[in-house]
Amino acid sequence: MTHTPTRPAPPAGPPFGRALCAMITPFTDTGALDLDGARRLADRLVSDGCEGLVLSGTTGESPTTSDAEKAALIRAVADAVGERAHIVAGVGSNDTRRTVEQARDAEKAGAHGLLVVTPYYSKPPQDAVEAHFRTVADACGLPALLYDIPGRTGTRIEPRTLLRLADHPRIVGVKDCAYDILGSQHVISRTDLAYYAGCDEYNLALYAVGGAGYISTVSNVIPARLRAVLDAFDAGDTAAAREGQLAVTPLIELMMASGLPGAVTAKALLGGLGLPAGPVRAPLLPAGREATDGLLAAYRSAKSGVQRPSEGSFGER
Repeated sequence: MTHTPTRPAPPAGPPFGRALCAMITPFTDTGALDLDGARRLADRLVSDGCEGLVLSGTTGESPTTSDAEKAALIRAVADAVGERAHIVAGVGSNDTRRTVEQARDAEKAGAHGLLVVTPYYSKPPQDAVEAHFRTVADACGLPALLYDIPGRTGTRIEPRTLLRLADHPRIVGVKDCAYDILGSQHVISRTDLAYYAGCDEYNLALYAVGGAGYISTVSNVIPARLRAVLDAFDAGDTAAAREGQLAVTPLIELMMASGLPGAVTAKALLGGLGLPAGPVRAPLLPAGREATDGLLAAYRSAKSGVQRPSEGSFGER
């Protein structure tokens, strides 16, 4: 009698679901916060399969929105989606005191959790990074994801630091943009931290080694297609999961590795599709016509599940 090995069960109960969208922040034509557009976009994303929405992250242009705008955005999206999805608020700066204030504001506004970015520019050493995250996690009652994106902040959250931070009861996971899948596996195998892929090309790869899911910029435009990859993997159909990931790879490459920031490409696509987006705020500039046309062509292929050849290489976010 032969023994048929069984696949390990998918991670049970990720803290904010598996399929999260790093939602853009819609603005009006004059550059003001578009709360009605945010409500409509959030409702669409959740209806199309997003289990969580991350607000005021990198894709949400957090460096150019005020603390008051961030809180208003949380309230508007919470009103639109109710209990249908988790709302995670991006917080953080190179000032620990201000980060604490943002965390408390997010809690008051109705967020379910926090995404806390590593302090940028100052390049704090690892003991200071750890102290920063512990201070923020102690400051309010919300569970927190740590945002490891050294390509933007200049400072890595080293695996050894994450191993220590995993003992904090409100630090529950990581948004992983470190481009170090070996380091990620090291932490996944030794802690209960929920690891979310923050780079769309790693969505399936990280999930396959124990990741919790993804926090995706590309999900602004193809949420159902991205979630279908995880659904196929969970169902044991790894071939379908692979084909699904490969089918969206050309769009991922154009949106995330063409030299334009994800906020720019996501807004270009959403605007081209007649969905809430609006302009980006300076210093970002909008995508040109040629880039937008290429994005729309890749979007149509991704929606239909057809792979399109493309050129280019992935770079740090």
